[in-house]
Amino acid sequence: MKFSQMPYARPSADEVITKLTSLLERFKFAGTLKSAIDVYADIDAVMSNVSTLQSLCYIRHTLNTEDKFYSAEQDFWDENAPKLQGIIQEINLALLETPYRAELEREWGRVMFLNTEISLKTFSPEIIPLLEQENKLTTEYDKLLSGAKIEFGGKTLTLSQLSPYHQSENREVRRASYAARGEWFNGNKARLDTLFDELTVLRTKIAKTLGYGSFTELGYYRMTRNCYTAEDVGKFREAVKKYIVPLAARIKAAQAARISQERPDGKIALFDDPFEFPDGNAKPTGTPDEILAAGKKMYHELSPETAEFIDFMYDNELFDVLSLPGKSPGGYCIDIPDYKSEFIFANFNGTSGDVDVLTHEAGHAFAGYISRDVFPSDLRQYTNETAETHSMSMEFFTHPWMELYFGGAAKKYRYSHLTDMVTFIPYGVMVDEFQHIIYERPELTPEQRCEVWRKLEAEYRPWLDASETPFYCDGRRWQAQAHIYESPFYYIDYCLAETMALSFWAEDERNHTDAWAKYRRFVGFAGTKTFTELIADSGMGSPFDESTLKTIAETAVAWLAGNEV
Repeated sequence: MKFSQMPYARPSADEVITKLTSLLERFKFAGTLKSAIDVYADIDAVMSNVSTLQSLCYIRHTLNTEDKFYSAEQDFWDENAPKLQGIIQEINLALLETPYRAELEREWGRVMFLNTEISLKTFSPEIIPLLEQENKLTTEYDKLLSGAKIEFGGKTLTLSQLSPYHQSENREVRRASYAARGEWFNGNKARLDTLFDELTVLRTKIAKTLGYGSFTELGYYRMTRNCYTAEDVGKFREAVKKYIVPLAARIKAAQAARISQERPDGKIALFDDPFEFPDGNAKPTGTPDEILAAGKKMYHELSPETAEFIDFMYDNELFDVLSLPGKSPGGYCIDIPDYKSEFIFANFNGTSGDVDVLTHEAGHAFAGYISRDVFPSDLRQYTNETAETHSMSMEFFTHPWMELYFGGAAKKYRYSHLTDMVTFIPYGVMVDEFQHIIYERPELTPEQRCEVWRKLEAEYRPWLDASETPFYCDGRRWQAQAHIYESPFYYIDYCLAETMALSFWAEDERNHTDAWAKYRRFVGFAGTKTFTELIADSGMGSPFDESTLKTIAETAVAWLAGNEV
């Protein structure tokens, strides 16, 4: 069904709970394995419908946060989604206690049950009011950023619409655009401080109510960390410092020299950081419609499966890419389960990011398309580092088609794309360590949090100088990172996934056929295996093995030496 035709109507939370309660009783007293599976299929269908309505509301709300109807509907979901967790917890508990568990594990695999055990650690009915408040605070943060109106160059711009000016060939325009962004955040820093204060206190209270010493442990359970620990992540961060930070520093030093901004201290100004080439960064040459048409050609040529997938997406209006007033910033891909569809949301702004979001979010959508018929639906869900591996690896597999978007600047794009991914990893790891510190020390004041951020910047991004840019110079960059407010402990998933994507890239450099086969195998298991199992079963190296980062760094050094632009 086309997205515009998908109907939305607010469900009754009480009716959903009543229906699920009835099905739960039937599941508990199922007389045979077949009847238990049949009842669980009915439970799955109800939850699929609820998820579909919630997704439709979220998409339409973020398409236009000023739409009063969907704004009210989003408020409804913020308030009522936590209430559904009570009955979901009962269903999960029944799934673990059913006398047919051994047979169901043989039928569906152990990961679904492992994840269910973890989910039970994240909820208790007594935290429902706290979860409702948490949802409201994160929605307020999103609305605050979505509603930004910044006067710049005689125009009123959103944060997304301001972004292209950060890559202007005119250095003063870059400086001024960053200053404008910083001044907007500075003008809202009091509310940003208060929001995060409230979220930190609230999340700590939720964790302690559930019996945890801090939110960190609960945060890991919320992220369904089912195959690695905080200690493993700590070792990964150390390997990043050892192999990736020095490589990133070399990349940034070369960039500074290339754009004639080399400095004795080896640093680069924040407003020069996104500007990579003296004649300007690679930019797509077409209109949004032409970029989408190029995407269709690209996926038709990549593989028969991607051709089928992209036709489905285009035929059913499952893209919205224009940047408009009132539209939430950023990009995402979200599941609409009743229609076996994925929806891609983006804000094209005329930069190479338009192509990145097309390839990245399409990687998510392709994985969803491949697993659309998997039952139960829990097996179509994968942890976030797995999902981000799908998307970030797809960015590299599409490299051979970049001439469709950039023409003669395609080589420049490929160079930038690789270096941007390498230099992102230290930033992403820094976000992760920041959150570990914050939630272990929730009593920190806003200024103390900013001091933590400044210290981490010096450790992970020693090449960056933000001294001339309002807001950023005060160690407040973290307040512009939505994940820190909305999805705590998510960001390390990007870093683990980028490590995997770079591993697939290195494999693709050696042998495309083998690399694509390994990627297709990784994607094809859907949510039936853990992240580390997927890596092993697809024949790839683990991010938690120091040698993987060492190999990536060495491969990148060799490639960059032979592909200098």
